Amino acid sequence: MPAAIAHRPIAALVAADGLALTIDLRSTHYSVPGGLMAFKTDGLALPSIAAPMFLVSCPRMVVAACRSGIVGAVPSLNQRTAEGYEQWLDEIEAELAAGPLPGVAKLAPFAVNLNVHKTNLRHDADLAITVKHRVPLVITSLGAAKEVVDAIHEYGGHVFHDVISIRHAEKALAAGVDGVIAVAAGAGGHGGTLNPLPFLYELRRLTDKTLILAGAISTGQQIATAIVAGADMVSMGTRFIATQESEASAAYKTMLTQVSASDIVYTPKLSGVNANFIMQSLAANGIDLANMGDHGPASMEQELGPDSKAWRDIWSAGQGVGAVRDIPPIADLVTRLRSEYNVAATRLKAL
Repeated sequence: MPAAIAHRPIAALVAADGLALTIDLRSTHYSVPGGLMAFKTDGLALPSIAAPMFLVSCPRMVVAACRSGIVGAVPSLNQRTAEGYEQWLDEIEAELAAGPLPGVAKLAPFAVNLNVHKTNLRHDADLAITVKHRVPLVITSLGAAKEVVDAIHEYGGHVFHDVISIRHAEKALAAGVDGVIAVAAGAGGHGGTLNPLPFLYELRRLTDKTLILAGAISTGQQIATAIVAGADMVSMGTRFIATQESEASAAYKTMLTQVSASDIVYTPKLSGVNANFIMQSLAANGIDLANMGDHGPASMEQELGPDSKAWRDIWSAGQGVGAVRDIPPIADLVTRLRSEYNVAATRLKAL
């Protein structure tokens, strides 16, 4: 066990001032190569990331999230060309120059998701653009690459990596990442299979770097639960699909408000990697998984191709979808989540 962990509080620290409660999440117990400062969550409206979602996240969502005080993120591959990706970064940077929304203490940093899978033909170009723009936070997925981490660290950026197992986390930490996103059972998209509580516990024994929990988190109370369980932050996807700024279609957003956890199906047959999809969306596309053959190995070129239906026509969601019952602006959603978070903190204070 790293020595720093022995001196780290097991539970979040809760400070009360009437109903104005905050959970102190500052992570200053470790250092990373080159003297890079630890990623800090103090000053954010919530210790949350609006997750980068394929074909859903966009600059409008990123800007709304960051100006509301939480990290907003977008996959580079949501723009179909590297040139388009750079235009998006220009747009995000220009709009964030306006600062936080009135009443929000701090503008949150933005993040970009880089897919480092060996079949991603845009990898080198997107990484070069990311470095050029000095993107403050990079979320890598489908492979932990030390050369990517080193390139981001060179300009002072931070790297979080998606993991679904302890083995994946060990590889990511060996590559030098600053934090790991524990993609637990019930997460939308390429979800994992592990229960979040033992997953967090085993990860915290492994490292004192930033831990972000992802999977079925849709309310402020659930954010607080993750923090008390050992996470530093959470990553929320499904709840942010059903927002006004999302690129999801109106039909997709409406479906999210009508389904529940029992409607989510976990299968590798649509993309070659296990992922969670909405049962009603499968039915609407005439898909019967019981009579469907295997997809074969995952391929980014195939998944991004014009004939691919996964993600575009067949919609994904996590098991937290039962808490999605409206389609608010992101600023209003963050305000609600913070209120729910403070209610949970009040309950903790009373214990």
